[in-house]
Order: sequence, then C-alpha cells, then structure tokens
Amino acid sequence: MSQFSENLKALRKKKGLTQNEMAQKLGLNRPQLGSYEEGRAEPKLEVLQNMAHYFKLSIDDLVNHDLGEEAENKQDYKGNKLRILPIVTDAEDKEKVSLIPAKAAAGYLNGYADPEFLEKLPAFDLPMQELAPGTYRLFQIEGDSMEPIPSGSYIIGQYQADWTQLKDGEACIVLSQSEGIVYKRVYNHLAEKESVELHSDNPAYEPYEVKGEDLLEVWKAKGYLSFDLPAKQIDQNMGQLSHALLQLKAEVEALKGKK
Repeated sequence: MSQFSENLKALRKKKGLTQNEMAQKLGLNRPQLGSYEEGRAEPKLEVLQNMAHYFKLSIDDLVNHDLGEEAENKQDYKGNKLRILPIVTDAEDKEKVSLIPAKAAAGYLNGYADPEFLEKLPAFDLPMQELAPGTYRLFQIEGDSMEPIPSGSYIIGQYQADWTQLKDGEACIVLSQSEGIVYKRVYNHLAEKESVELHSDNPAYEPYEVKGEDLLEVWKAKGYLSFDLPAKQIDQNMGQLSHALLQLKAEVEALKGKK
C-alpha cells in the first residue's frame, strides 16, 4: 500500500497538521499513524472508512490513486465515491426508519456518518404503500419558512445519492456544513455554478445559495407527519351562503302554506 502511504502523508501536510494532531482527529495514536505513513502497517477497513470520511474521498482514491500535491476535498455530486450512510436494521436485517427530532439536529450534523450515533436515535417501520423501496429518515422541522406545513412536523425523506438528478422546485431535507439541516425547495445549479439555491415556501424568507462542497446529504421529501390538527373554522362566505339557503327554504315553506 505504498500509494496509500504517500497519499496519507500528502493529505496530512495539505491540512497543515502534525502526525500527533492528525492521529487525534482520526482516533489513532501517533505511532499508528506513523506506521501507516511509512508503509510498515496496513489499516483495518474501519480505519480506512474513517480516513475517507475525514478527507471526503473514496477509499479507492485514498488507496490507489496518486493524489500528490493536487489532493483536494472535491465533492462527488453523482455519489459514485464512498459516502458513509449507516442504517439501522431489525433482528431480521430489515432496514428501519431513523427519526431525527429537532433537539438532535446539531448532533446529527456531526454524527450523520457515525453508526453508533444513529443507533441511539429512535427507529421504526414505516409500512406505507406510497413509499417506494429506498432508505428513509424522518426529520423534525421547526419554524414557519415552509408554511403551510406547521412547525414541529416530521418530513419523510428518501435518500438521494445522485444530487445532479435533483429537479428544480423539489422539496428536500438538505444537510450542509454551512446551514445544518433545513427543509427547502432545491434549485439545482451544480453543473453551472457548483451550488444549489434553496427557497422557502413562505415568501417572507429570501432564497439563498449553498456551495456544492458544503453539501453532506440530500433527502427528497415524500410526505410529512403532523400532530398540529387544524382548528374548526367556518369560512365567512360559506356561512353567509348557508344562511341564505335557510332563508330561501323558509320562504318556500311559507309559500306552500298559503296554497
């Protein structure tokens, strides 16, 4: 794995870190990292996955490609490279739907690729025929930026690996380094400007841009759950119409009585 050793050293230097600093970030000790950089030892798969996630590269790039001085944290919009998407399964190895409540949003931003973090979140089955096969999560949203969907609702999101296929105006849960977790309509400018534009349904909120390099996950909205039941309301016009109909009925009955 000589190519891997050279890449690891080049990537560390590019970030301006010492072996000790890099080891701490990867959950290793300095001698371990040194042995990898010098080619005296080969890391286990779990260590390689952590490194790939940290550098935002695929394992294949990290191990086999000559990154050299041009190694960069280049985003893969199509999802061909490794993106760590841990899932929770039941005893029969059936995938479950993880729930990310609003209070766990900050933790999810840091632990979205950590299987141990995901296992601590609530998870359940969502047996709805409207949901095609795929990976789903429920994200609780807060605020009025996407009214009429009320604050506190749970958005059912389907995982999107290829961001280039996102259609303009699609409602999505977008996870990014700069904005955290947001529920917006996505306008896809990755091909032209390497960015997406996010719009709220509430016109009081201005649209804004998120760079492609900041994107972490995108989940296409398929529906929502809400416990904010609407209060009973009678439209004023409907009320007036009902009153007029009652009056008309009374007049008809009166005319019948005169005959």
